[in-house]
Amino acid sequence: MDLNGIREAIRRQPFQPFKIRLADGRSLPVSHPEYVAIGTRLAIVVAEDNSWSVLEPLLIVSLDYESPDASDPGNGSGKRGRKKPKP
Repeated sequence: MDLNGIREAIRRQPFQPFKIRLADGRSLPVSHPEYVAIGTRLAIVVAEDNSWSVLEPLLIVSLDYESPDASDPGNGSGKRGRKKPKP
């Protein structure tokens, strides 16, 4: 994935929290757009505990959005926020 996908996600209005899923299986939550800094060849994500991760774009597998009502068990929560293309 290129860094433009993350740029679009943090500029989205209204902002919707997402997770950055990495090739090694980790996922980094982004709860606010100011927790991400994007350079020309890497991104830095700051966690809520002030720890931070430097990401290479080639290691980013996907951006996953949660449904707006993730607390409602009947809405399919826990699924990735990707939509299947219509046939």
